[in-house]
Amino acid sequence: MGTHYRRVLLKLSGEALMGNMGYGIDPEVVKNIGQEVAEVVATGVQLAIVVGGGNIFRGVKAASAGMDRATADYIGMIATVMNAMTLQDSLERIGVQTRVLTAIAMQELAEPYIRRRAIRHLEKGRVVIFGAGSGNPFFTTDTAAALRAAEIEAEVIFKATKVDGIYDADPMKVPDAKRYKTLTYSHVLAKDLRVMDSTAIALCKENNIPILVFDLTTSGNIYRAVVGESIGTLVGGSCEVS
Repeated sequence: MGTHYRRVLLKLSGEALMGNMGYGIDPEVVKNIGQEVAEVVATGVQLAIVVGGGNIFRGVKAASAGMDRATADYIGMIATVMNAMTLQDSLERIGVQTRVLTAIAMQELAEPYIRRRAIRHLEKGRVVIFGAGSGNPFFTTDTAAALRAAEIEAEVIFKATKVDGIYDADPMKVPDAKRYKTLTYSHVLAKDLRVMDSTAIALCKENNIPILVFDLTTSGNIYRAVVGESIGTLVGGSCEVS
């Protein structure tokens, strides 16, 4: 089966790495993600990853408890690098060449983020993992994902979550909530659907980068998304609702 995309940016939340744990990293979850990424890369698709850090530290939560917001956000950025290195290890143990690029210089651990270098790694078939968000406090890793996707000219952002798309209500609370197949950026912003933060959505809209939201916990979904199967919700197409 042919692939639907040439270059993809995968956005993983830090919480996705926890599995059923309350904190930290579940090695089995990371192993499964690595195997799915390897399957995608084997098709020739160029894949970049932005990973969050909420499984280790949440800057917004710490700031609400009294910590200086900028300091809290920098600590959160360091948490994303820990996750990025964990993903790199999982991928390289199964033979997938990987590079971690960070927005904050950590030359003993990873390469500094340079746009042309990131693109060159992708062209060589390496998985590129972006750590430390955008390198700036007050911006989420969702916004970092939108920024990096625009910079590397990704064709789509895969937003891998714990739900299978965007609903008109919380499916955990409303059993008959409707899942949308397609939505416009404007509808997501107007209805405050919180797929990604509004800055990230606006950046994707400005650069015409679609966002595919799907369930990461269903095995094989990253591959299904790459080959163009109808899963999840696509933001950036037509809109099912007015």
